[in-house]
Amino acid sequence: LQPQCDRRKRICDTWVILDQRACSGICRGDRGMASSEGVGGGAAGGKVVNWDGTGEVPVKEGAEFLPVVSPVDGEVIASVLRSTTADVDEAVARAQAAFPEWSGRTVKSRAAIMFRFHQLLEDHAEELARLVTRESGKNHAESLASVAKANETVEWACSMPQLCQGKILQVSRGVTCQDLREPLGVVASVVPFNFPVMVPMWTCPIALTAGNCVILKPSEKVPTTMARVAELLAQAGVPPGVFQMVQGTREAVERLCDHPQVQALTFVGSSPVAEAVATRCRSHHKKCIALGGAKNHLVVLPDCDPAAAAHDIVSSFAGAAGQRCMAASVLILVGDCQDVLDLVVNKARELVRGTGRGQVGAVIDKGAQDRILRFINEAETRDGAQVLVDGRSWAKEAPGTWVGPTVLFHKSKDDAACKEEIFGPVLSVMRVNTHAEALAIENENPFGNAACIYTSVGAHAEYFQRRFRAAMIGVNIGIPVPREPFSFGGMYGTLSKYGDMDITGEGCLEFFTNRRKITSKWHAPPGLSAAAEPATNGHSQRQEVDQANFNGQM
Repeated sequence: LQPQCDRRKRICDTWVILDQRACSGICRGDRGMASSEGVGGGAAGGKVVNWDGTGEVPVKEGAEFLPVVSPVDGEVIASVLRSTTADVDEAVARAQAAFPEWSGRTVKSRAAIMFRFHQLLEDHAEELARLVTRESGKNHAESLASVAKANETVEWACSMPQLCQGKILQVSRGVTCQDLREPLGVVASVVPFNFPVMVPMWTCPIALTAGNCVILKPSEKVPTTMARVAELLAQAGVPPGVFQMVQGTREAVERLCDHPQVQALTFVGSSPVAEAVATRCRSHHKKCIALGGAKNHLVVLPDCDPAAAAHDIVSSFAGAAGQRCMAASVLILVGDCQDVLDLVVNKARELVRGTGRGQVGAVIDKGAQDRILRFINEAETRDGAQVLVDGRSWAKEAPGTWVGPTVLFHKSKDDAACKEEIFGPVLSVMRVNTHAEALAIENENPFGNAACIYTSVGAHAEYFQRRFRAAMIGVNIGIPVPREPFSFGGMYGTLSKYGDMDITGEGCLEFFTNRRKITSKWHAPPGLSAAAEPATNGHSQRQEVDQANFNGQM
């Protein structure tokens, strides 16, 4: 490391990225890019501030900052601005000013910028993955995968010139209908901590390519990765004011919901907040999609492949430390599936703590750690659940916030751990005798995000996949995330989804655009005959009468 580096006693991320050849010193550079401090674009002296599309927005005197703590070791890695209502208003004004020029470009022009951004994400994947691990606690392989998944949505946005054309059809003699997609204007996305780069990319590339100006509110717990991504968007050619970030907490979110010039808002987070956000936006007649929490059920039948099912189940509930809305939470064994349970228990016991490939990462903070431990303790002491795998000791073994994989065997489906979202590496197991019992438990669940059936019989899979009360169904896949061009979102009428549409792919394109419908009729100029009648090849043809055509009629 360079002598002037104030972190020379530790291996900085930049040095590792450069394959230990030399320290580039960019962690001390003018823009504060990509160091183990976790500070990127929008950062000033270790402080993550708002971003206007060209650089950091000057911080007002008396501004409040919050610490950003790495769950890996408990160290403060940066501080993040708590934006005020005035900060949000300024960002919206900049976006409003940028909208006419940006929306006036062709979709092909905007997609060309996304092509460049797609390449930049690939080029900087390792750098971004290290930032994700540092601020969110994921293992490095999971962080890299999250960057790759983020780039899949960017890739889909690159194809929008071929996907967003309107339709045109002659609907009656001389009458043509067509529809056109138009951007909404200024839109906002509020994203959670668990995927610092992937979830923002669910919406931002599509909204931008559609011609909108986007204001992103990252989680205050993980602001540094998107600070670096913001620099890459600017490098790709996104103009000033078109993509901005406002940091902060509740005040910033509420102002984005209330601001009359913010036309639409997306939210991903817990169910109570998702409902509050959706209700607030609806009170202003604002377009909103708010995705909430989950309690995903996996059903195992005796005819499944035990080894494959066990491997998938453990990956689903323990991967990303269980901090994803698609993670397995409840495992229902139908009949004699003890071989699967034994394999799950053995595999879970073999997992180790850390940020290397195949290891289980940290949970986001002390509050999350305490909540997860409380569910485990109460399941054992109050509800009488049997602890088959106990991950509680991890909380005491190292600095940072850790909870190991935990498997609970329950006597009652009504235990709190079986019904409430835990958002950690905890799997609740119960045994039933029939398919109907398994379905009844899953259907009683007030959430509606995902469910999975493990079987080798197609008829059994068909039975469950048509009857689960969930929007995203897995067959022998415990994390059934739809990938582009399919859209991501929970089921209407459940705690997993509030508002309109889905949040990726075609659903996202529909959400971020208006359809303008145009019906046209042109009369023949004087001296010219009306449109020629169709050829009849010498055969008589009955004249069609359009009874539904009210144009010019009373």
